[in-house]
Amino acid sequence: MHPGKLPHDLLASLLQRIHQRDPRVLIGPGIGHDAAVIDTGGPELLVAKTDPITLAGEMAGWYAVHVNANDIACTGAKPEWFLATLLLPAGAEPALAENLFAQITDACAAFDIQLVGGHTEVTLSLDRPIVVGAMLGQVPRDRLVRPDGGKPSDALILTKGIAIEGTSVFAREAPDRLRALGVSESWIEEGRSYLTNPGISVVLDARVACDAARIHAMHDPTEGGLATALYEMAEAGDVGITIESDAVHILPATAEICGAAGLDPLGLLASGALLIALAEEDCGDVISALAEAGVPASRIGSLVSPDAGVIMSDKSGRRPVPHFETDEVALFLTQSH
Repeated sequence: MHPGKLPHDLLASLLQRIHQRDPRVLIGPGIGHDAAVIDTGGPELLVAKTDPITLAGEMAGWYAVHVNANDIACTGAKPEWFLATLLLPAGAEPALAENLFAQITDACAAFDIQLVGGHTEVTLSLDRPIVVGAMLGQVPRDRLVRPDGGKPSDALILTKGIAIEGTSVFAREAPDRLRALGVSESWIEEGRSYLTNPGISVVLDARVACDAARIHAMHDPTEGGLATALYEMAEAGDVGITIESDAVHILPATAEICGAAGLDPLGLLASGALLIALAEEDCGDVISALAEAGVPASRIGSLVSPDAGVIMSDKSGRRPVPHFETDEVALFLTQSH
């Protein structure tokens, strides 16, 4: 198999083997499900998520907190507790552990998240550190945003643009290869800065949207980029999706780097953007509220009948959104130089 997510058909067959025996599990595993939701009997629901960081080495601790917090936020919940497993390569210096730990604690402090446990280990057969995060949060019952809540005729909003995380990973993990492709130092430096500006967090995006209107569904594009996220959102909600290609904002350094490397931004690791499905009449209010909070956003399309599929259109016509078996970041980093 290729690096990245399991093939769709294989993952679907594995998930079908899971038999939900506990009625307290309100949202369990599924394609397009960002996090699990468990009813513990109180006024708030418990939300749980785990996700590893495998492609980024330099800032893996920072990434781990943010990408797990993002998936909690996509349910309308507040991320509150974090556990981290740090797997370090054999021969790693103590400074690596210290640096990753500092990244985790700093990222947790930024969102008032409590680090409550985890595991550290030096292990064989690694060429870079791997950080596996697990995040817990809570959401009031009446504020839960379900992954299957999108409805045909809903508007679809995208915040910030694509592909913030992938561009940062390129610039931080492979700057020499980018230089060899003719990417200027200024574009590489701008790509590095995307980690924090506009940043890979969508916690603020989700909170502002949920405060401004009743949100039907949210999903954050991660591995496989916006294209994969659209297919996941469509499957989770049993809907079709149509987008206008020209409405999707591609960040400048992303366009420059992808152009030089011959890669498609639509398939590039995209944490930092948030897809929001909501009633058409609420679209303007949410975009305005996001703008007031300093989060650029635009309407990129609509949810439609599932028979329509996942379609993009531009001046050249209409066509299916492309599928990516491997994220463009993983493809680039695993190519021979």
